[in-house]
Amino acid sequence: MYECRERCVRAVQSKDARFDGWFFTAVLTTKIYCRPSCPVAPPKVENMRFYPSAAAAQQAGFRACKRCRPDASPGSPEWNDRADLVARAMRLIGDGVVDRDGVPGLATRLGYSVRQVQRQLQAELGAGPLALAKAQRAQTARLLIETSSLQMADVAFAAGFSSVRAFNETVQEVFALSPTELRSRAKGSTTAAPGTISLRLPFRAPLTPDNLFGHLIATGVPGVEEWRDGAYRRTMRLPHGHGVVALKPLADHIGCQLSLTDQRDLAIAISRCRRMLDLDADPVAVDDLLRSDPLLAPLVEKAPGRRVPRTVDGAEFAVRAVLGQQVSTAAARTHASRLVRAHGDAVDDPAGGLTHLFPRMEALAGLDPESLAFPKSRRTTLTTLIATLAAGEIDLGAGSDWDKARAQLAALPGIGPWTVESIAMRALGDPDAFVASDLGIRYAARDLGLPEAPKPLIAHARAWRPWRAYAVQYLWATGDHAINKIPAE
Repeated sequence: MYECRERCVRAVQSKDARFDGWFFTAVLTTKIYCRPSCPVAPPKVENMRFYPSAAAAQQAGFRACKRCRPDASPGSPEWNDRADLVARAMRLIGDGVVDRDGVPGLATRLGYSVRQVQRQLQAELGAGPLALAKAQRAQTARLLIETSSLQMADVAFAAGFSSVRAFNETVQEVFALSPTELRSRAKGSTTAAPGTISLRLPFRAPLTPDNLFGHLIATGVPGVEEWRDGAYRRTMRLPHGHGVVALKPLADHIGCQLSLTDQRDLAIAISRCRRMLDLDADPVAVDDLLRSDPLLAPLVEKAPGRRVPRTVDGAEFAVRAVLGQQVSTAAARTHASRLVRAHGDAVDDPAGGLTHLFPRMEALAGLDPESLAFPKSRRTTLTTLIATLAAGEIDLGAGSDWDKARAQLAALPGIGPWTVESIAMRALGDPDAFVASDLGIRYAARDLGLPEAPKPLIAHARAWRPWRAYAVQYLWATGDHAINKIPAE
């Protein structure tokens, strides 16, 4: 996108918010960089320069605009829609891998050399992994400065900086304000409750929240997830501790309240919440393609901007997908709740009814198959999957190789196309995953005049690529099921 100067200029001159996060506009005369929708008067065309990432703009000597806050724009949809090296690297950087394991750890996870990773990121994003991680640390620091009452030294280390000096220098360099000045400007926007960080998660409009939140709520595991006071709440296991998040759908953003046992997990928690709610999607591109099918067009027109409900933990969802094989939503929740009570870590939630973290795979590896109240063949499927995940033989994390994971899952006993594609859609985040054999999809296909059998339906759905996972959401929404509705207060 950023390489087409004419398109970028048009987006800036029209203040088109759809392109926020796709590229960044730097202004030579002011030495600042902005998002395309910045409300100030557009600069002269000859003074514009375009960069594919905030990190690249920062490396070129530009500081973030104080009006439009480009560091807080939605992320590029490319990183969730692609499965190549750069996209996988960006998802892992967003998940904090560089801060925890360094660039060598990132390269090891990707299966490439450090040099190859650096070269490809530099070529496509104009910045290497360290610069990209630094830009993320700056954004995390700003959030903590503006939304918490932490001491600045605590903010520095929570955001991932190695020293207070590096923290001060980076904040001044990126925002042209000292940390103290940033906090002073944000006076009055601190969190409502002690120990809680409140923030806004932006998204590209339109967004229809019904199926997104409805699905998470209807399939929620008691003790791990709940709907309370107009917000979806859940516990999360994070690298340095655990957290509780409350996510509330609002007109122009998702309200987010995070309570963390270790503030170093802030950026990772935000990244996982955004991923779970699919907030970096490009709904205009998705809906334009799906609308070209006359059978889908009325569904898109009725409620545009549907997102794919995903997960904060790929291994957790894989286990839950097997628990949901050939049973009702209520039965799947019951099975999962039993595992949680027996093997999950207890947590304290003064604000609600959350009681546990979903169990680690290592904890589930020791469960007695005889304690599982379902057929022997499915017990074998579940215990084999758990053992494989506990051993680290299948990667379902942010930087996973989608094709490899699919093949590995399909090789396990009792895991067929429905389970593989469900995991690919909601755990791996593949936007083209398609559960052709799902009962809800077959009913929708029958009612719309589409082929019901999986093979002819898959053939018809080729026209929906690469957005078949979004087509699934529109098809599911034709049914009268709890997953399509946000509960009344």
